[in-house]
Amino acid sequence: ATGPPTEDEKRQYSDYDDNATYMSHHTQGSNSSGVYSQGGRFVPSPNNSATGGRDGEGSGRSVVPSGGASVVSTGSGPRFAPSVAGSVSSSRALDASLQDSVRQKTVAKRKRREYAKDPRYAPVKRAVDELNKAIGPEKRRSAIERACTEFDHQDEPRHGAELYLGAANVLCLVLSMSDQEEEIRSVCSALEMVYRAEREAVIVSYQDVGAALVPLLLRLLERCEKGRKVISAEATIANISKILLHMTRISELRVPLVGHPGMLAALERVAALPLSMENRVLRMRLLANLANSEGNKVTIFEQASLMEATMKVATLDKAENAREYASAVLMDLSSCPANQVSMARMDKVLATLVKLAVVEDKVETREYAVSGLQNLAFEKQNRMQLVSYGSGVVVEALKKCTSSDSNDKTRRRSAGALTNLACDETAEKMANHSGLFETLAQASVADKNTDVQQRATLALTKLANSITVKMSCWDTLLDALIKASQCTVGDGIVSAMFRVKTRSEENRTSMANHPRLLETLAQLCLRTKDVENTKAVYKNCENATKAIAHLANDPLNHKLICNKHILTALVHGASLAGPTGVVTRDAAILAMERMAMEHSNRPMMA
Repeated sequence: ATGPPTEDEKRQYSDYDDNATYMSHHTQGSNSSGVYSQGGRFVPSPNNSATGGRDGEGSGRSVVPSGGASVVSTGSGPRFAPSVAGSVSSSRALDASLQDSVRQKTVAKRKRREYAKDPRYAPVKRAVDELNKAIGPEKRRSAIERACTEFDHQDEPRHGAELYLGAANVLCLVLSMSDQEEEIRSVCSALEMVYRAEREAVIVSYQDVGAALVPLLLRLLERCEKGRKVISAEATIANISKILLHMTRISELRVPLVGHPGMLAALERVAALPLSMENRVLRMRLLANLANSEGNKVTIFEQASLMEATMKVATLDKAENAREYASAVLMDLSSCPANQVSMARMDKVLATLVKLAVVEDKVETREYAVSGLQNLAFEKQNRMQLVSYGSGVVVEALKKCTSSDSNDKTRRRSAGALTNLACDETAEKMANHSGLFETLAQASVADKNTDVQQRATLALTKLANSITVKMSCWDTLLDALIKASQCTVGDGIVSAMFRVKTRSEENRTSMANHPRLLETLAQLCLRTKDVENTKAVYKNCENATKAIAHLANDPLNHKLICNKHILTALVHGASLAGPTGVVTRDAAILAMERMAMEHSNRPMMA
């Protein structure tokens, strides 16, 4: 009862790594092109959202458990060596995939027959037939105009019917034969319209024509970028980007899309070409969707020129939406365990995330940047690198976000990142960072969001677990713990830290003499008088009473701790009734017994 903290007690703090990794919760696309010019993140249809949970907020980043296990987004996980069991599993997955493919083809055939017979879609069938039969330039131009008129609407099921009836197939054929800029622009516009369709229709269309259409679009994109002086070039670039963006709404298509030669090269050109603001935003949104797939994260990160382009957009682009999507890309890449160590060693990545977290006006951009830092901080190899980088600028950025960011999610994640960073190796360096303890203590008590309060308290106590009385930050730590003891949502971890620290003999004199510490312990004991019967309150009382008993175990403290505050608290603890008060009663009586060993204390105690 009076020895140093046990390994279990140390572990309960050292294992409190916050949620591991976050991945963007929504794809950066929309089912209708009517909102493409608007800023902000788009909410996709339920079938098209990328799940992988963010804190249970639907944020595509992982739901956070209370333990310290690594949490990654849906589809992520360790890469295991192949095994017999793995081969069997892969074989079953392949069989399931083939069955799904057969099922999809069967459904597609049935729907094609149904749509062909349905009189409501007769105009669609007529438009597709005209495109298919148009041979001369004039007939083709006329058929394309009629198709654009027919396909220009926001009805997803109707767009699905257009795809099932072969609109994308015939438009791809027409596009491959077109050499006039205006005709290319019109065909790309029509393709963008039909790909506003529902999820299943886009998948079936990609299986039918994607192998021919995507390479064709990428070649045209490069051609248009080289000839931007042509009036229609920017419009064609926008339409091609939107077609690809519609495809990336579908999570199953993201890996095969990245596999097309020229796709990543097209994405990295966003930082090198003077594209319009709309096209820069579209290009970054396209990259953000592709990075939102677990199968693409290593591939994209290993493309050094694409990483450079992303960071250039994130720091220098004048379009705040482009910077937002660049921030989302960095966040998603940092959620992949295979990338985390290498990313943390790239000074430019850290500098970019710090800048986005601190100076950006847009809430989402700051949130994604802080989430990226939290992802990197989860990897234990990265912690000292992050804490030491730039004389502590990462810690300073997280401190600022925790204390003053207007967004609850950003404050919560910045406190979580500080929790991740705290360990035996980094604790003293973090503790000596100006104002960090004060910020965490204040957030644990005064933040309007209870999750932020809990995480700030967790970060503080995890740091405290590694701080010793010999360190220069010891007194600052005790001040912060005294402040944080007022937190009502900490589940007793601050009072538990007082108990753990008083178990060490070398700490007792310093703690007993520290201003307001004894009064704080007494207040923790007496809260059961004012608060309803809750487990956390009784746990605080028990921890504080044990801490007093530990302090009383040092004869040098007997006279010092014999004051009205401590005696009132001990009498209260000794008077608790019921099974919940057994440990507290015993600790209170033991403390009074030790204090009574000092003869001069006896009159006051009596």
